[in-house]
Amino acid sequence: MSGTRNRVGVGRALAGAAVAAMAAAVAVATLTGCSFQIEEASCGGGEYPVLAVNSGGGDCVPDGEEPAEGWARYPQGKVPEKVGDKWDVYWSTHTLDENGEIIELPEGG
Repeated sequence: MSGTRNRVGVGRALAGAAVAAMAAAVAVATLTGCSFQIEEASCGGGEYPVLAVNSGGGDCVPDGEEPAEGWARYPQGKVPEKVGDKWDVYWSTHTLDENGEIIELPEGG
């Protein structure tokens, strides 16, 4: 019977050590400025992203509304969904011209 008690005690000690290690990792991440990645949507619910024509920049438009003059929908299949995703990064250096053609933004665009 005492052998069973010792195994239970060891299991509890290991579980406690694991919890302490996780708490320490979170504390180190907090103190060093590291953070867990939190993905932020490009637009809120009920909106879609648009980009400025012949210029850098983007905005969000309510679903069902067309973009204002000087703004355009992203080309199909090239719409950023999350901040920092592949298309968000791409469109930071590209835009559409007045004919809907993809162009590279000038430096500092």
